[in-house]
Amino acid sequence: MEVKTTATKENRFTEEQNQIALFAKALGHPARVKILQYLFETKSCVCGDIVDEIGLAQSTISQHLKELKKIGLIQGSVEGTSVCYCINNENWTKMKQLLGEFFNQDQELQARDSLIKTDCC
Repeated sequence: MEVKTTATKENRFTEEQNQIALFAKALGHPARVKILQYLFETKSCVCGDIVDEIGLAQSTISQHLKELKKIGLIQGSVEGTSVCYCINNENWTKMKQLLGEFFNQDQELQARDSLIKTDCC
């Protein structure tokens, strides 16, 4: 998954840091979290029932779907007059790996801190 970032961000931060920030932003709204949960619960592509399930306006749902698709967490395909959405398993796995590594950094710190006693923080 290739996500474009601004030149400033590319120069100051690693690709991994930018990816983590983009994934976190995508998960940063409860409607998007609910959409992802709904797609997981259905275990198949969803066509059209997202608005009824989530309970928000069509335009609002469309905007959230656009954000999730842009980051690559979901994919959509046109079927007739509607778009069907499902989880993009490859990018979902990548996000889990990146965020897992990010959140597990504290284990290394805890192991190191148990060996070195300091008065810091």
